Amino acid sequence: MGMAQIHGSIDIRRPVEEVFDFLADQRNEPAYNKRMRTVEKATPGPIGQGTVWRVTTGPKRRQTSFDLEVTEYSRPHRLFSVTRMGVADIRGGLTFRPSAEGTRMNWSWDFRPKGLLRLATPIFTAVGRRQEQRNWAALKRHLERKAGR
Repeated sequence: MGMAQIHGSIDIRRPVEEVFDFLADQRNEPAYNKRMRTVEKATPGPIGQGTVWRVTTGPKRRQTSFDLEVTEYSRPHRLFSVTRMGVADIRGGLTFRPSAEGTRMNWSWDFRPKGLLRLATPIFTAVGRRQEQRNWAALKRHLERKAGR
């Protein structure tokens, strides 16, 4: 009780380096994630471990802002982060490896609701799994369609 674990995988018909680089730059996320409103790089220098992104998500009337920090950047195989919000903390990341299709991407997140929201952990788990599957399916469509141009 109190922590949702969300994980899965998807094959994307693009090279590992291309998928990794696209996802490492959080400014690309609004291209495939409809809930994402704005993403700004908050730290100077190249993207890597320690990079912080300022993110705003949600509908106009209920937008949520938070910081996402890259905690591991091992191009092109591992991209991990921590997100700290008032209602929850999210830790985890993405791994990438070559596959017959191009890239096999795995995701794994530990979602820790805070306060009374911990009681709703089973709901967060179910909703989070569906959202992640939708996001990564949209990413797959975006990258594969972009490559077909």
